[in-house]
Amino acid sequence: MRFRNLDAEVTHMTRSPTHGRSRRYPVLLSLLVAAAAHAHAQAGLAGGFASGFLHPILGGDHLVAMVAVGLWGAQLGRPAIWLLPITFPSVMALGGLLGVLGVALPLVEVVVALSAIVLGALVATAARPPFRVAAIVVGIFAVFHGHAHGTELPAAANPLAYGVGFVLATGLLHLAGILLGTLVRRPWGAGLVRACGVVVALVGGYFLLGHSGLFG
Repeated sequence: MRFRNLDAEVTHMTRSPTHGRSRRYPVLLSLLVAAAAHAHAQAGLAGGFASGFLHPILGGDHLVAMVAVGLWGAQLGRPAIWLLPITFPSVMALGGLLGVLGVALPLVEVVVALSAIVLGALVATAARPPFRVAAIVVGIFAVFHGHAHGTELPAAANPLAYGVGFVLATGLLHLAGILLGTLVRRPWGAGLVRACGVVVALVGGYFLLGHSGLFG
């Protein structure tokens, strides 16, 4: 009924003096509305996966923090180069479940922005703590990233498909960080990787200021 009303309204507009030069608009609109209805009907699985996959990529603070995990793992070398990117999405899935279940965590978006600042600073300074400490740092931030994804689960999306989507996107972002981080093996690469850490920290600082309300 909603789509029919919309189609009728726009059809009326196209017959007005200001839009009467083409009678093809109502037909095109009908086709678009039909396509939208079909897409909505498929939103359970495909829509859930797409929403989950795009969420980490479209969030700048999420994106740079996840890339930073790969960068830092590459700096630390084995086993961190693989275990840190495995730890993050694994723990993040737990945080996502907490978000879906409505379990509250304090200052989630602030901690997400802080994670970019901290991880960026660790990369920029080429910090080399024991692997256990590095895994704990990454795991704590992963809980908050996952919670942010879980609480923003679209109502029409399939929760399982959404979860698979954002975990897969996270893994790919980690992989991008690892590939970039392998440049540390080159004489000029270490400085470039550390510069990437500075960029990550600056992006995190920007989002942190945004959450503070300084940017409106």
